[in-house]
Amino acid sequence: MNAIAEILRETIGEDDFNPKALKEKYLIERDKRLREDANDQYIEVTGDYSNYVDDPYVDVAERAPLFDEVECVIIGGGFGGLIMGGRLREAGFEDIRVIEQGGDFGGTWYWNRYPGAMCDVESYCYMPMLEELNYIPKHKYSYAPEIMEYAQNIARHYNLYNNSLLQTTVTAMEWAESVEKWIIETNRGDRMHARYVTLANGPLSRPKLPGITGINSFKGHTFHTSRWDYAYTGGNSEGNLDQLTDKAVGIIGTGATAVQCIPHLGAAAKQLYVFQRTPSSVDVRNNCETDPAWAESLRPGWQERRTSNFNILVSGGDQEEDLVSDGWTDIFRNLTGVAAKTASRRLGRRLTAKEKELLLEIADYKKMNSIRARAESIVNDPAVAEKLKPWYRQFCKRPCFHDEYLPTFNRPNVELVDSNGRGVERLTENGVVVNGNEYPVDCLIFATGFEVGTTYTRRAGFDIVGRSGQVLSQKWKQGLRTLHGLQTHGFPNCFFLGFTQSAVTVNVPQSLNEQARHVTYILSQVRARGKTTVEATIEGEAGWVSEMTSKAKMGEQFRAECTPGYYNNEGKTGNPNGFFSFAYGAGPLRFFEILKEWRLGGELDGCDIR
Repeated sequence: MNAIAEILRETIGEDDFNPKALKEKYLIERDKRLREDANDQYIEVTGDYSNYVDDPYVDVAERAPLFDEVECVIIGGGFGGLIMGGRLREAGFEDIRVIEQGGDFGGTWYWNRYPGAMCDVESYCYMPMLEELNYIPKHKYSYAPEIMEYAQNIARHYNLYNNSLLQTTVTAMEWAESVEKWIIETNRGDRMHARYVTLANGPLSRPKLPGITGINSFKGHTFHTSRWDYAYTGGNSEGNLDQLTDKAVGIIGTGATAVQCIPHLGAAAKQLYVFQRTPSSVDVRNNCETDPAWAESLRPGWQERRTSNFNILVSGGDQEEDLVSDGWTDIFRNLTGVAAKTASRRLGRRLTAKEKELLLEIADYKKMNSIRARAESIVNDPAVAEKLKPWYRQFCKRPCFHDEYLPTFNRPNVELVDSNGRGVERLTENGVVVNGNEYPVDCLIFATGFEVGTTYTRRAGFDIVGRSGQVLSQKWKQGLRTLHGLQTHGFPNCFFLGFTQSAVTVNVPQSLNEQARHVTYILSQVRARGKTTVEATIEGEAGWVSEMTSKAKMGEQFRAECTPGYYNNEGKTGNPNGFFSFAYGAGPLRFFEILKEWRLGGELDGCDIR
């Protein structure tokens, strides 16, 4: 094995790799951050904290409650709901209603208006239905205002504003067996009937707060990044936060959102304290405007070819050409593509499973070493640079890409407050205590993410009562049970889009599009056969749960050794509601194939239609 290891090291260009020492370092860093309360360390934004989910962007428009009936209700007006509505329209469904909590369509891009917000997957892949709308994004990585405007254009294109209910939150949903319809109630007093319901409310829509001692004691100004308070900070999505020039500002969190907004806070605030538990992996972004000549050269079907090419590469597959060629595909080419093929040629055979794992470890080490070296080369203070180095494997956390984040720590008014993995100790009336030291701030911003890893109904904000009074939260208490992640027995005419026993992809809208096409196919079949209800059978559900279980171990050991985060349930394995507990272990390529094969079969196996 030593000779083979040398070939693998030479192939990847790394000759000082000591896997044992590196793994020990990673585990030490992980153990610093482990907490018994895991996901319970976060506070649900209800009761005293409900203001953190209020809409700061528009005033509530008064309207009379509705007591009516529609054929298709879609809960959620983000990309999932928009794609679902668009595919249903294309299939001839006209009586559609979207119910959305926000004041307009856009989902996460309606709420996340913090300065610097942008997509971290190439916009030509990320923004769905570009060919259908004949639209080309302005940049390789689009900024939030353009994405939100585009989301609203999708709604207009497919006439989804008609009959929609914005600024409306579903509070109850119950199956009425006597009429074979869902009864949906809302916070606006609505009580409507719907033949079919699709839940597309997404996993990244409900903010969460850290359960820090004294969180109610702080007397300064606070808000969550997904409800950015420009009335306090001044400025807009491009920055220019001119009302912070005399303010000391603290921000808790250093994930993808913080990486994007911290440069603008650092440029504006009198003093910025960045409170860090775990540093992010921050690679080169290198954004650029769209080349008009390239856009003119595109031929019909270009977006599907591009998204497929991207998905194959970032799922560990191989392609003759890398159409996207960015930080994401570079990672995977190095981890699973070119290096593996080169090593195989040198060995004169295919790599064994152990050899592939060793190659992955070496490639991962090389990539993360370059990330750590980047922090060292950009940040002037060696001690600060050291604290910004991530000590974990590449996909323990979602990788970040940004060109202004690390240089921000060279500003004299910006201080990184590293907690050595322990997090913030407590809040006082005037500030934040870390490592026994108090940092006085006028404003405290929570960049602490969203409800991920909690139960589905907690994230949705309401429970669902199915056939014979069965409650979804009880049915899924010990883990999800679905057919293809989209239907569950006992809840007819009800579909779930997102991460419910389906594929977890880098490019989430592609997965939503595959799911929406699948649901549309099912409903079209119900209609074509002159039926009215469709429900996963017990056998169909059991079969998919068995398939999920058989693939569940894939990646489990990897995540167990990762630093805590929402990818691994804050370091606590075995959570039946964890992020990757929802994911199909064989990956998105196989998952999409399974859906396609099922549709081609035409039997609707595992569904009861009547």
